[in-house]
Amino acid sequence: MTNRYTATAKGLHWLMAILLFGLIGLGFYMHDLPLSPTKLQLYSWHKWAGVTAFLLVWLRLFWRVTHRPPELPASMPKLMQLAAHAGHLMLYLLMLAIPLSGWLMSSAKGFQTVWFGVLPIPDLLAKNKELGDLLQTVHMSLNLLFVAVIAGHIGAALKHHFIDKDDILTRMLPKHAKEN
Repeated sequence: MTNRYTATAKGLHWLMAILLFGLIGLGFYMHDLPLSPTKLQLYSWHKWAGVTAFLLVWLRLFWRVTHRPPELPASMPKLMQLAAHAGHLMLYLLMLAIPLSGWLMSSAKGFQTVWFGVLPIPDLLAKNKELGDLLQTVHMSLNLLFVAVIAGHIGAALKHHFIDKDDILTRMLPKHAKEN
């Protein structure tokens, strides 16, 4: 077994990281804007990117199930290994729950998502203002939790690199050598 991720796993990881940072930034930026054509356009872009992220996370999960990730170092304490696995599980759950909560919120608020302005995504709920407002709170809360989990993920990777001096970070970094 290799101690590095495949090129596909790395590509999906970094593509998702860029997409998710953009989604989070755009979401916080547009939230308090006054209603305008610009705000509506930003919401459309946010929803398009959210649907794309939702689809990509399924692809990422498929890849992870069919291509085992490298083992954690044997020198890592079992409690830390458990924490690493729990952190990754939380990231994946949030990458599924956040776009789903956004989709439910849009449905309940009566705003259908039309992916890239072409493909209508069916509403999951009937229009319901109170439920839409509740789902907005859920969506925002999940995003705040996601930011905290991402901060922990980045912090752990940096700790491994600079303090533990192991290969946890470098095995996910892009390499010039040909990989799977």
